[in-house]
Amino acid sequence: MTLASPLASATGAAHTRILGIGAYRPSRVVPNADIVEAIDSSDEWIQQRSGIRQRRWADDHETVQMMSVEASRKALERSGLTATDIDCVIVATVSHLLQTPAVATAVAHELGTDQAAAFDISAACAGFCHGVALANDLVRAGSATNVLVIGVERLSDITDLDDRGTAFIFADGAGAAVVGPSDTPGIAPVVWGSDGEQFDLIRQREDWRDVVGTDAAPGSGVMPYLTMQGNPVFRWASFAMAKVAHQALERAGITVDDLDVFVPHQANMRIIDAMARSMKLPEKVRIARDIAEQGNTSAASVPLALDRMIAEGDAKSGDVALLIAFGAGLAYAAQVVVVP
Repeated sequence: MTLASPLASATGAAHTRILGIGAYRPSRVVPNADIVEAIDSSDEWIQQRSGIRQRRWADDHETVQMMSVEASRKALERSGLTATDIDCVIVATVSHLLQTPAVATAVAHELGTDQAAAFDISAACAGFCHGVALANDLVRAGSATNVLVIGVERLSDITDLDDRGTAFIFADGAGAAVVGPSDTPGIAPVVWGSDGEQFDLIRQREDWRDVVGTDAAPGSGVMPYLTMQGNPVFRWASFAMAKVAHQALERAGITVDDLDVFVPHQANMRIIDAMARSMKLPEKVRIARDIAEQGNTSAASVPLALDRMIAEGDAKSGDVALLIAFGAGLAYAAQVVVVP
């Protein structure tokens, strides 16, 4: 059957921008001194290796959903919108431990959206940048008008506190951004990809199916914890991601000299410094270093770091910022945005 006329197509906004950013940091502050005994380490060793002085871990009431909602409410308030203005909710996380349904649906309901589309994505530490890219495309394609993007983690649930290679790294928190239409470009095209050949460098220790019927079966309190091969990840992220960062600048039509702010995934202070050197960032570019006080919060790290920079005056409305994140998979994404 041949249609007499073409199917209707949606028409979206010419451009998009981030309208508002919000964050939620758990109340529990955990200094290095609280974890060194279990991993036979020291505060000095942890700071030299990672730059982390302390991290935030969630209390029982600070669930993935609760932290997402609190960060989202701040982002909505700062954007000048209400929940009913949101027609899509994207949650990036690897630590919502209920396989289905997506936590995004519960977040959308608790916020009071009008039955917004809602789904989770799993791109590990790169999840928030993936979500911003999806939101940009949804608004420009006409599939949504305003999209709420959340990066949230409770990595303390899946961290082995006796593992000397990971116990001091991972942390909890949530960051959110509202993406909506704009008269001028506010989000540049994404550069993203994956290197699945190195799938095993960052992963959960076991497949859930492998623990069923063992002492680590679901309900036992034993988890398939996160593991990481630190040195290969450091080498890959420090240099491969600098190339991705330059590609993102090229896609945005700018150079490092046009940048005001650099917000990399807060994986490790040494990685951040190595990327800045490889990119040859000018001294005027302010660099996010939230990891020192927050730890590595995976999908939440980029919005948490940007929120801190805005709060402390290191990032101002209208500044040009490069966001870049990378993690398990190995998945990565980068885009240039205008600070709201």
